[in-house]
Amino acid sequence: MKLIVGLGNPGIEYQFTPHNLGFLAIDRIAGDCGVEVRNRQCRALTARAKFAGEPVLLAKPETFMNLSGLAVRELVAQYEVDVATELIVIYDELDLPLGTIRVRQRGSSAGHNGMESVIGALGTQEFLRVRLGTMPGRKIGDGVRYVLAPFPRSKLKLVDEILEAAVQAVQVMVQEGPAVAMNRFNRKMEEPE
Repeated sequence: MKLIVGLGNPGIEYQFTPHNLGFLAIDRIAGDCGVEVRNRQCRALTARAKFAGEPVLLAKPETFMNLSGLAVRELVAQYEVDVATELIVIYDELDLPLGTIRVRQRGSSAGHNGMESVIGALGTQEFLRVRLGTMPGRKIGDGVRYVLAPFPRSKLKLVDEILEAAVQAVQVMVQEGPAVAMNRFNRKMEEPE
């Protein structure tokens, strides 16, 4: 069984912020599967589903972003997940332009506190991830303030496209493997004028 984790912050005030793209992607997958991510276990909201023909566990840690690793580690242990091949983490990436998706098989946290927590809790950087770019096309002064503020209305169509592409990327990872997903999705989505 694959464990698909989206990173974000619990609470309605964070729901439609760049930092919650991971949660939004999990909700989109859950909607496509006809399930709700609402079971509480291992410090996370979870749902079992069949996705891309495979059994999966969808999860959204309830620990807040900086402690995401606690929930991920407990879920990995509870479900005996092979971290290198069965864990997929979806999260926002301020270093990538809004509209960009990057599928990776390993790597550092690149300063992302949620990923830092996951890597620290698991003791490895060897797990699959889908990074969703959030950097706007202009300079931002305070990155923390930006990722915790709601998306502007003008960006909601692009956010919807990013989430749909994230779902497709995870589907390809599950069905055909990460190498195929990297070849297909590691490109910038064109932002409309």
